[in-house]
Amino acid sequence: MSKSSSQLPSISAILAAAALALSGCKVGPDYVPPDNGVFRGHDAPSAFVEQAQPGTTSTTAPGDSIETLWWSSLNDQTLSDLIARAIGSNNDLRLAIERIAEARAARGIAAGAGLPTLDSRAGYSRSRQSENTEQGRFGNDSSSGRDNYFVGLDAGWELDVFGGIARSVEAAQGDIEALDADRRDVQVILAAEVARNYVDLRGFQQRILVTLGNVRAQADTLGLTDSRFKAGLTSELDVVQARALLETTRAAIPPLEESARAAVHRLRVLMGLPPGSSIDALDGEGPIPVAPSRIAIGLPSELVARRPDIRRAERQLAAQTARIGVATSDLFPKFSLTGSFGLESAQIGSLPQGDSRFWSIGPAVRWPIFQGGRIRANIEVQESRARQALLTYDQTVLIAFEEVENALVSFSRSQARRDSLAEAVAANRRAVELSTELNRAGLADFQRVLDSQTDLAQTEEQQVAGEQAVVQALIRLYKALGGGWQTASPQSQ
Repeated sequence: MSKSSSQLPSISAILAAAALALSGCKVGPDYVPPDNGVFRGHDAPSAFVEQAQPGTTSTTAPGDSIETLWWSSLNDQTLSDLIARAIGSNNDLRLAIERIAEARAARGIAAGAGLPTLDSRAGYSRSRQSENTEQGRFGNDSSSGRDNYFVGLDAGWELDVFGGIARSVEAAQGDIEALDADRRDVQVILAAEVARNYVDLRGFQQRILVTLGNVRAQADTLGLTDSRFKAGLTSELDVVQARALLETTRAAIPPLEESARAAVHRLRVLMGLPPGSSIDALDGEGPIPVAPSRIAIGLPSELVARRPDIRRAERQLAAQTARIGVATSDLFPKFSLTGSFGLESAQIGSLPQGDSRFWSIGPAVRWPIFQGGRIRANIEVQESRARQALLTYDQTVLIAFEEVENALVSFSRSQARRDSLAEAVAANRRAVELSTELNRAGLADFQRVLDSQTDLAQTEEQQVAGEQAVVQALIRLYKALGGGWQTASPQSQ
């Protein structure tokens, strides 16, 4: 063993210190997730208040899962294709995925703080001592400069005795999981937005077709009335009133066309395309998707576990709880091991020789004594933020329950309205037939014909709008239930 190696400190003592550090505790509170959706001391309700609405059930049968491809229940392949395309190319979803990548990199930074570091260095310097110092007067000749060459390695390792670094990693992991839940939430919103705009498009198209049908019927009535007027069988007033009704009905078409074009433009943007780009699937008219007769809504406790925004709030609470530990660790000493190893010589030729070796190794400790209250103030800041995160979680759960309850009522009532409008359309069609027959027989004036045609046109358009509203209410219900995020693209995994 060389002379220099005999002076090395006890490696076993250093390893013992490292082992002690690695087995150290983690200061700060340990996070305990809410159990069964507990918020402010309350369990999630055992059932939704409005679950008894027609067309819904709390039990989930095979194939009724709302978590994957809920839009397939609408049996519209074009809609399914549009949603799949949007999930693969929407910019908001891509942004959410990129934020996850950033958070993962940030976790690597946090984890790296707990690993040893090793730096290399090399250099050259030339120096001259002052002759007016004691060393300059009585030491070696200082009139000329002195060369110094060195190469070496510097190592360091901060021992996470009190778990501050471990808590930082916990917080970073919580951020990743919160952002992943946010990505899922973006996908839920995206699927619902594509479906909503697609249903709007089909609804406006169908309302245009209905309005065009009424225009044709009213044009026929105008032609017949004009013929009767020319034959002296009716007054000019009847002709003028028939023409006014026809043009009023025609005037309803441009706003519907405007709304239909806006829906197309929105769908293109949702798929990451310019508004003017071409999408073959949107060419031509199509029917409004038909809502299924039965919807499985599951239980409130399942909602808490499924909704991405609740998951995001819970993960943000977990991350913030870990940051309390990070702040608390600043109250305690920081232990580290440092070392330097290398070669140093006044002549570059002798640098590789054994006598040029140098080294130093040893532990170090740093303990803040006076920080002007900064450390404890930071702990209070992190604790307050944790309480805010808990309140945010509570409010997110409450809003989720509210949205589901409202969506259940909306879905049920929109179905009832649609059914009533169907009855009204049938009655108004019969009224048009009867009033026309009575007018031709001279038993009713022409105004009754116009009134019945006006009522029919209004209720037919309302019926289409009612069918559109049922599907829109279903989409809001699915969105409130938090389904559709498990179909994420591979990029997000």
